[in-house]
Amino acid sequence: MKSLKYLLFLLLILAIGFSIYIAVQPNSFNVTRAKTIKAPAAVIYNNVIDFKNWESWSSWAEADPDMSITLHEKTNGINGSYSWEDKDGIGIMKTVDAVPNTSINQQMQIEDFPTSDVSWNFKPNEDGSTEVTWNISGKDLPFMFKAFATVMGGMEKQIAPHYERSLEKLDSIVINSMKAFNVNINGITEYGGGFYLYKTINATNTNISQVMGLQYGSISMFMEQNNISFAGMPFTIYHDMNMENGAVIMSNAIPVKEKIVITGNSEILCDYQPKMKVLKATLKGNYTNLGEAWKTTMQYIDDNNIEQSEHKPFEIYTTDPGQFPNPADWITEIYIPIKE
Repeated sequence: MKSLKYLLFLLLILAIGFSIYIAVQPNSFNVTRAKTIKAPAAVIYNNVIDFKNWESWSSWAEADPDMSITLHEKTNGINGSYSWEDKDGIGIMKTVDAVPNTSINQQMQIEDFPTSDVSWNFKPNEDGSTEVTWNISGKDLPFMFKAFATVMGGMEKQIAPHYERSLEKLDSIVINSMKAFNVNINGITEYGGGFYLYKTINATNTNISQVMGLQYGSISMFMEQNNISFAGMPFTIYHDMNMENGAVIMSNAIPVKEKIVITGNSEILCDYQPKMKVLKATLKGNYTNLGEAWKTTMQYIDDNNIEQSEHKPFEIYTTDPGQFPNPADWITEIYIPIKE
């Protein structure tokens, strides 16, 4: 009997000691993880701001296939939310504030535990990558919450590995999303034509993007200095294209409303693109896939015995990358003039 009393007394002492230990634990917690992702801040932000995307990169969902996720009526932006149920109970996450492409603030609650504050920050780097910082914090923690956290090894041990794994998965998903592309042969149609300003230059597949950027910058500056308005999206006329080594002779052009009389010694000239019958193809994706798009288009011409006219082929860049940060959303139209 005495042994039982001593055992009960010992258990009481341990319980009191554990309670004191729990009581003196911090009344708050803070866990932060960061990762540099080689993608524009806007692309990453657009993924994170919509809870529809979270299951694909959530480490918790990966670790627990039996987790039940419920998407609410609004999942994107401020007041967007979703909930889940797993072995630890029911949780809910809601976005309470956001600055597009810069930061997201959310609140998370699991069962009757206190609400935790979750924040995301997206810091662009000079090389085009983005430093993504993910933080969760809580304060005024009740005794039972601190006891649960302590028994489980602490909030850092519980959360940090999941944050690290989730950021790794987010990195992979975002990068792969930017690589997506497809080529569609739209068929034979008519191109309306019109006046345009242009500069002609040589380029190769190793420097063509840089050369185009300089060309369009020069034309745009000329138009701004002379109060000339854009009449359409930029395009490129290919005077000569070597599909094997990637060498091209091209004119980079911007449409204008009327004929522009250019005086003096200027590399920028004005010309007219006539109305013509064309085979149209569309690339949706990064400009780096244009080589594949042209090969597909030319193969279609050969397979269908379509005869090209004397006019030069050209491509129109119908989307502004400044408004479409994900290259997978860029659209380029390819036109091959054909005989009537």
